[in-house]
Amino acid sequence: MSNPRHLVVSVSGHGFGHVAQTAPILNALHQRCPQLRITVRSSAPESHLRSRIHAPFDYLNSTGDIGMVMSSALTVDIEKSRSAYHAFHADWDARVTEEARLLKSLGADRVFSNVGYLPLAGAQRAGIANVALCSLNWADIYRHYCCDGTDTRDETIAAQIQSSYAGADVFWRTTPGMAMSNLANVTPVAPIAAIGTRRRGELNRHLKLSAQEKLVLVSMGGISSRLPVENWPRLDGVRYLLQANCSDQHPDAINFEALPFSFYDLLASSDVLLCKPGYGSFVEAAGSGVPVLYANRPDWPESPALIAWLQQHGVCREIPQNSLENGDFSGMLIQILDAPAVDRVTPNGAEHVALYLAEY
Repeated sequence: MSNPRHLVVSVSGHGFGHVAQTAPILNALHQRCPQLRITVRSSAPESHLRSRIHAPFDYLNSTGDIGMVMSSALTVDIEKSRSAYHAFHADWDARVTEEARLLKSLGADRVFSNVGYLPLAGAQRAGIANVALCSLNWADIYRHYCCDGTDTRDETIAAQIQSSYAGADVFWRTTPGMAMSNLANVTPVAPIAAIGTRRRGELNRHLKLSAQEKLVLVSMGGISSRLPVENWPRLDGVRYLLQANCSDQHPDAINFEALPFSFYDLLASSDVLLCKPGYGSFVEAAGSGVPVLYANRPDWPESPALIAWLQQHGVCREIPQNSLENGDFSGMLIQILDAPAVDRVTPNGAEHVALYLAEY
């Protein structure tokens, strides 16, 4: 009996949107190909990956990309990012050769990346079929922030990243996503998200809340950052669902990490999502019919595409960053709580990509 095929998956640890895009595909692929062996390589926490990916997989802590170094959930540290890329690419050819050797030692039959470029480059050197998927690519992001002409290495690095993506058999660009017009292998695919179950009655009983109270789920997409919640407004009948690191800073806050509910189900059971523009946050909210109050990061190149899509397919309002910090957003919160509902999005892109991978 032949050994099962081995899919090696690279998932960027820069925020949780990459996991949110990848997990539904792997779950659907496992349904189609239960014998498929999957190894997930990522710097994202293994516990988070296992909470989202229900297919069996081996985990390897690995860095396939730099992402961008963030000074907060909303702010890129450009100089630290540039330094990290310079170090990562200092001996790029040797790094790619080592990656090719590693993939061969793992016995990879296919490489699927969201959206680390080193595994793609290594696969290409090793002659292993490889596929990319994401709403962004790091070549465009790096060019946007770092290719300002101050260092000749920057354009070389951007070209090395782009070459890795261009060499993939296909680059599935999720909807919504950046245009990526400079990559000839880009193929658009429908929105991808796992949508939870609305369990509001259970949640109210667990928290001893009345049916009239409103829940605001707060999530910054996995980017570590402490929010100034002590400044946030107190509104009658409004509670904030917050991560543990800041849930003790506001009298109306609840630590959602301690609740016996998945994040999907918490989102589907909330009245508002307060977040930054992020693929997972926006598409999961639109699929759950939950309105979004977002603090924009206008310098992030992916943001315009995400916002334009949510404005068309969901209910959303922008909150200025200074209002998020000083708590001056009670009016906006009340307004969005009263906004009329719209039809929910049905994200079905995961099945499409899973079918491709199963046949591939």
